Amino acid sequence: MPDEDIRTLNRPQAARTVPAQPRSTAPEDPRPQPTWLGPVLIVGIVLAALNLRPAITSLGALFEEVRTGLGMSGTVAGLITSVPALCFAVFGVTAPRLSRRFGPAAVVCAGMGAVAAGLLIRPFAGDAVGFLAASALSLAGIALTNVLLPVIVKRWFPDRVGTMTGLYSMALAIGTSLAAAVTVPMTSALGGGWRTGLLVWAVLAVAAVLPWLPVTAAVRRERRAAASGSAADVRAEAGPKIVRSRTAWALACYFGLQATGAYITMGWLPQIFRDAGVSAGTAGVLLAVTMVMGVPLAFVIPNLAGRMRNQGAIAATLGLFGLVGYSGLHFAPAAGAWAWALLLGVSNCAFPLVITMIGLRAKSPAGVVKLSAFAQSVGYLISIPGPLLIGTLYQHSGGWDLPLTVMAGLLVPQIALGVLAGRDRTIEDECGMRD
Repeated sequence: MPDEDIRTLNRPQAARTVPAQPRSTAPEDPRPQPTWLGPVLIVGIVLAALNLRPAITSLGALFEEVRTGLGMSGTVAGLITSVPALCFAVFGVTAPRLSRRFGPAAVVCAGMGAVAAGLLIRPFAGDAVGFLAASALSLAGIALTNVLLPVIVKRWFPDRVGTMTGLYSMALAIGTSLAAAVTVPMTSALGGGWRTGLLVWAVLAVAAVLPWLPVTAAVRRERRAAASGSAADVRAEAGPKIVRSRTAWALACYFGLQATGAYITMGWLPQIFRDAGVSAGTAGVLLAVTMVMGVPLAFVIPNLAGRMRNQGAIAATLGLFGLVGYSGLHFAPAAGAWAWALLLGVSNCAFPLVITMIGLRAKSPAGVVKLSAFAQSVGYLISIPGPLLIGTLYQHSGGWDLPLTVMAGLLVPQIALGVLAGRDRTIEDECGMRD
């Protein structure tokens, strides 16, 4: 189908019969896609993004109750807190192979099903092992969806990568903040224990499965109709040799450093404020302010990045906000607490930027799926030691001077890598592939 038909999704028309379609090297299906596919895909993307963090942040809000209820040791509790990044890295690697075999829409549908199943099962776990297994099931589904949502955007909305990435990044930020903020009061309002508070989030996950069912069925019919071109599809989907691309490595390391900063902020920022004399309640509100900053900026930044040929300036600006924020925490943590929380909230919006760059640094959906899997898997592996390192430095140095210096220092290579990753080039060109 010609690109002009793809762009019809952007144009206000009285009668629009052809929604956005994927760009593919396979023989084109002469039959138009159903008109409902574009809108349902948008709903599915938003609902999927809303479910990418509540499994984690709802547990964080009730973690003390869960530990007590299941009799977890400190070692097991520490393992559970490190499992998300590990699962994101391990299961994210499988996304390209599954996408080639079943198609990205089908894998996202299955991923949302895994998220829902894990959230339904884990409140009924009788011990820590069962709870950990159910959590891992949900996290596996999240890992696959993390990798493939940029692919869905690139394939069905190739002319609106920035807008659609901003939309689902904003939904992700809302889901993260909402689960952290309302899990405890909602649990109290329902009159139940931690099991009830965690179970509620399964409802949202089940709702996220529903729009992907008809989308998967429609895409499956299209794949069957183009069965004669399946061999060409597999060759096209093989994509470039990702490890040969300097841009891919820059994106992966940038992803890892921004994730490190985000996890450190979520884990340690309240303690930094409390040690400076800020009350526990205010410290929690300051963390919420930092997290909420991601909601509007998660939409603005991808839109801005999508209009620019080079996104290095945005990466550098976000890093500078973080440097000022960490410097403020070092010299006047209590006096300027609200300003530092806001600045760090802006800096943490490197996440929607890097997700947007993943969609822009590859020419094809095949390239995006490999780049997304590579950048996120390597990036999450890089992020695992960060919070542990900061905690160790805090414990042994007896204060926050050294940890804050390290946190600010990590932003220097992050800025440099963001500038490299933001250059106007694609992994296909770097790997010597041509259209």
